[in-house]
Amino acid sequence: MSDLLLVIDEGTTSTRAMLFQPDGQCRATKALELTQHYPAPGRVEHDAREIWEKTLAVTCAVIAEAGGAEKIAAIGITNQRETVVFWDRETGEPLSPAIVWQDRRTAATCRDLKEAGNEPMVQAKTGLLLDPYFSGSKIGWAMQNWPEVKAAGKRLAVGTVESWLIWKLTANENRGGLHITDATNASRTALMAIGSGNWDDGLIDLFGAPRAALPEIVDCAGRFGETTLFGAAIPICGIAGDQQAATIGQSCLKVGETKATFGTGAFVLSQAGPTPPTSRNRLLSTIVWQLDGRRAYALEGSVFVAGSLIKWLRDEVGLIGSAAETEALAHSVADNGGVYCVPALSGLGAPWWEPDARGSISGLSFSTGKAHIVRAALEAMAHQAHDLKTAFAADGVDWKSVRIDGGMVANNWMAQDMADILGVCVERPKFAETTALGAAMLAGIGCGLFADLAAASVMRGAVETFEPQIAADARDARLDGWRAAVQRVIAAP
Repeated sequence: MSDLLLVIDEGTTSTRAMLFQPDGQCRATKALELTQHYPAPGRVEHDAREIWEKTLAVTCAVIAEAGGAEKIAAIGITNQRETVVFWDRETGEPLSPAIVWQDRRTAATCRDLKEAGNEPMVQAKTGLLLDPYFSGSKIGWAMQNWPEVKAAGKRLAVGTVESWLIWKLTANENRGGLHITDATNASRTALMAIGSGNWDDGLIDLFGAPRAALPEIVDCAGRFGETTLFGAAIPICGIAGDQQAATIGQSCLKVGETKATFGTGAFVLSQAGPTPPTSRNRLLSTIVWQLDGRRAYALEGSVFVAGSLIKWLRDEVGLIGSAAETEALAHSVADNGGVYCVPALSGLGAPWWEPDARGSISGLSFSTGKAHIVRAALEAMAHQAHDLKTAFAADGVDWKSVRIDGGMVANNWMAQDMADILGVCVERPKFAETTALGAAMLAGIGCGLFADLAAASVMRGAVETFEPQIAADARDARLDGWRAAVQRVIAAP
């Protein structure tokens, strides 16, 4: 039997397949970009059919490089969280666009529910807040506004992206697919009681979700059916939302160990152990994994715009030709020249939770150059992370160090700036794709290659460290300017 692990890493801007050895070495990778659709301000959609077709294409390519399906021991899946897909159980086809996690269309609904006094109940049951970020209000909106979704009745299946992919992978001409979700993704819907690990009827009623259309909640590792689409049968053995997978891939297994992922958005998770943490500073409590029916939890801070800001500067503004240019541009100026960028292009996430906020670039003058704006955009990553660090510390979970990953952290200037502004050691693994690595670790557990997460941690590999170098007064001045810029954005009509 082969010991190669195939990971499907379905993100917000791309989908990729990666092939891992049990020692953590990546043998092959293939990725394709996904199209973002913005049908109206605040709305973000994907074509679920495109997600599947491109995922199928990259998976086929990597299996071919492996030498065939018989070489693969197991599949692990990790995915953009909170994005919701609606499909027909009989045809296996999408009934509507997928509503992406960044989408803000339910901001008014969430505000009304909050003003009606529902947020304390939602937070107590789910660990989440009333915000359009989470899946529940998206599902309710679709049931109210898309006739084809509501009219599907018993044919309707609703799930986050991993549910959609597992359905398509396990379906054949004789039967429909397996309709499951893992506990980490379920915990991001605002429909699951994270203490019990089950769907909650009160939450389902609150958001108007169709109970019968929801998937079964399962562990993050095990044998979850198999796919025969690639020749020999390959079992699906690992499932986790992207941020939880990255936490596993960074081996944050002890209470207090913290990772920060800078991808499309930025997400910080701090390991909290077997008891759901409670935040008084508008952070989230979430399931970080469920194995053998036992759940581990994390405290989480979610920032909506990180790498997508650099993509916006490249594709929409034309300020840069590639993300790789940003490091040299940041080095080319002594400071930000008084320029601050608040990247609220999809509202502000934790700890502000201002869905109607919009982004700003302030402090411009005739002495401002392209490099100052680009530097300010990179500085915004450390500024947003510092906001989260302050909230985590107020909840009793101050960071002694941070393990960073994601596409942005290849930028050495940004990694050093993170250490400078946070005032702690920043640790970066040599292999930065820790989201995929975490999914591989779970698949390895599920198929029996590893006994547990501690054993699977051998896959993580070597790390680099960045220590703070900035003077305290310079750090304070930067943060004072940032706070003023954020307050202007929040106060704007």
